[in-house]
Amino acid sequence: MIVGVARETFPGERRVGLVPEGVRRLIADKIEVVVASGAGQAAWFSDDDYARAGARLEAAPEKLLDHADLVVKINPPTLLEVEALRRGAALVCLLYPRAHVAATLLLAARGVTTLALENLPRTTVAQSMDVLSSQSSAAGYRAVIVAANLLAKFFPMLMTPAGTFAPARVLVLGAGVAGLQAIATARRLGALVEAFDVRRTVREQVESLGAKYIEPWVEQSAESADGYADQLTEAALERARNAIRSPLANADVCITTALVPHQRAPILITREMLECMRPGSVLVDLAAAQGGNCELTKAGEDFVWRGLTIVGRLNLAAEVAQDASRMFSRNMEKFLAHVLRDGLLRLDFDDEITRRCVVTHDGEVLGVELRQALASLKG
Repeated sequence: MIVGVARETFPGERRVGLVPEGVRRLIADKIEVVVASGAGQAAWFSDDDYARAGARLEAAPEKLLDHADLVVKINPPTLLEVEALRRGAALVCLLYPRAHVAATLLLAARGVTTLALENLPRTTVAQSMDVLSSQSSAAGYRAVIVAANLLAKFFPMLMTPAGTFAPARVLVLGAGVAGLQAIATARRLGALVEAFDVRRTVREQVESLGAKYIEPWVEQSAESADGYADQLTEAALERARNAIRSPLANADVCITTALVPHQRAPILITREMLECMRPGSVLVDLAAAQGGNCELTKAGEDFVWRGLTIVGRLNLAAEVAQDASRMFSRNMEKFLAHVLRDGLLRLDFDDEITRRCVVTHDGEVLGVELRQALASLKG
């Protein structure tokens, strides 16, 4: 088995799918690892680091993709990368097939077995493989650091000879992994934090971190079987907006993290609500890639609107690339240990993790619902 570590080509991406210490452990398990030259450079893992770990370096990316039995990536492949993959090879990455229809269909046509890490179930066994959680944690941390850097105020309360300065007020919308990490980081920096989530089950977690939980006043059940937030009706969304209207007006920083799987992110903050925020305030929208929780968010842009800085960066985890790569790498190792046996890819479709993650196999897109969705999107 040859595992290839591809160099990421997504704009602004600095992370790498496997770090040298992870490569060393795979090689100890009798797995050959080939790393694209420069793959870890942006995360401060040099080619020499990989060579010392026992990896073979490949200067030509297309050769790595053609020779590897299994390719490790973070982001979905481009069409050129799919075409360079050897027929019958395997690919492990974050795929998001509904957003990358052409690449997914081409992967199937080329006979590539694709395992999509975003489909990992939220189970105890899969917890150590959960790249979405680890990278969301990195993004939640970074969101607070970005906000603190842009805010023209102190985060903690400061008592100085020049006077006493009140702590910053931070509002976090969504108390999933990213939101909880944002709460914890903002509290460590000394801010007063309030948090909102339509799932009442997260109240204890929010309060355990020292934040005030905002009652959602949403009547419908707002939590899916997997523990994610569910899509709300427009009436429920309006009640949610009313619940956060006053805290938002008092906030110096707002960090939004609310996502619904396979759906556009819910708009929790309208233009009219933004008009109530104080000049100099900062809003970091972690849902920007899925349309944003703020009506005015521009995906991939930071801009100032009426004195309010709105941050719509698409990949905050990549801004802490070294540790985010280490986290992703550990998740990847655990996943590979689950699907590899005796140096070979063994797909047990009775296993929930395998069954949910395999998207293309034997020339087909698996799952009737996904095939229909891709066909409609292609049309």
